[in-house]
Amino acid sequence: MDIEKLKKIKSNSINEIASVKGGKRLPLGHNFVNLGIPYIRAEDVKNSFVQYKNSPFISKETHNEIFSYQTFKNDVLLTIVGNSIGDIGIVKFDLEKCNLTENCIKIIPTLEQGKFFSDYLFLFLKSQFGQLQIQREKVGTAQPKLAIERIRSFLVPTVSIVFQERCSLLMQQGEACLLSSEVIYLEAEYLLLQALSCNNHTEFKETINIKSFKDSFASTGRLDAEYYQPKYEQLVAQIVAQPHAKLTDLVVFHKSIEPGSEAYSDDGEGLPFVRVADYSKFGLSKPQKRLSTAYVADNQTQLEGLKPKKDMILFSKDGSVGEALCLRENADFVTSGAILHLTVKDKSKVIPEYLTLALNSVLVKTQAERDAGGSIILHWRPEEIKNVLVPLLNLAQQQEIAALVQESFTLKTESERLLEVAKRAVEIAVEQDEAAGLAYIAAQMAEAI
Repeated sequence: MDIEKLKKIKSNSINEIASVKGGKRLPLGHNFVNLGIPYIRAEDVKNSFVQYKNSPFISKETHNEIFSYQTFKNDVLLTIVGNSIGDIGIVKFDLEKCNLTENCIKIIPTLEQGKFFSDYLFLFLKSQFGQLQIQREKVGTAQPKLAIERIRSFLVPTVSIVFQERCSLLMQQGEACLLSSEVIYLEAEYLLLQALSCNNHTEFKETINIKSFKDSFASTGRLDAEYYQPKYEQLVAQIVAQPHAKLTDLVVFHKSIEPGSEAYSDDGEGLPFVRVADYSKFGLSKPQKRLSTAYVADNQTQLEGLKPKKDMILFSKDGSVGEALCLRENADFVTSGAILHLTVKDKSKVIPEYLTLALNSVLVKTQAERDAGGSIILHWRPEEIKNVLVPLLNLAQQQEIAALVQESFTLKTESERLLEVAKRAVEIAVEQDEAAGLAYIAAQMAEAI
């Protein structure tokens, strides 16, 4: 269905049913702080349910300068700048103060209670009909943009409150699954640290550590004082006091490629190209880049060999280093050269899900911090990564932790499925009618039982 056909069914422009407002760039001279008020960025929007746990913070003074650019519960957020244009998120957390970047806009229903729900607007904008309007109205190539006035003219089909409520229920169930997934993952992390007696891990307060040449540069090749801080030695002592191994003894390292921007697709078609920003320990998000069909055709054999396989661990060495994700199935994508592929050598010694959790833990993150001299980490050398110390619990403990990780990802997958069902139901309601959309929901939920 094209936009002209959309115009022929009962619809409203977004401007008629909602308020559309932009976010705000940080004022000149203002920077992020260690603790304060969350500042939602474009990358916080891409996973549907907007999160702030990884967002930077701004001070109360900065917030007071841009307080009119806040975002609140049930705001629908849309990215409007760069390659992430068209990412849609909805705010479900409830914070008194939370600011929004200038790279996003927020959409808030304004008609009297019950006419248009935020959940329905969110699902429609994620649907093919919302995305078609977004892609049609963006301008620019190097740095695409989407004007607020264009967004206000988007058409949104009118549907009944009953249909909207049914879709909202699916979203509530999806959010509940996602929250449960995160809680269970945290439980797995706690079990790991508890088993290693590291659950009360705190930084060592002493900052002076006198080392001889033999015990420093001669053995490590490092002369920077930060590397020898006592807190790092304390951490290593905790690990080596129990069964452990170097990462290179547990896995085989595989490298990927960096094809260059000229290999990227301009038409949205081609092979997904996963970069560090496209995944976290909780899973993959939709890649912002694809390799062109021409590049794929010219390099088909090489690219097929680079596609990650089931149980392989993605591990970032550049940018947000040390981010690990274990794949649950063979992948139909390739990754950037900033991501290493780790294959477990002996699963009777270490379970992939357990190893992934250990790599994401404070035990390895602190080793990454040490190797980078405590600075903002942009690159972690593979030679250093290979020497990372990994604690090895007995197999029964590993299996208990791995089972929690698997349960966490099963719940996350169910959350994604429920959102997809709700979105597809909206599309069917537009293509056919609401009855067909409701019947689709009923059939999908019956299959899941």
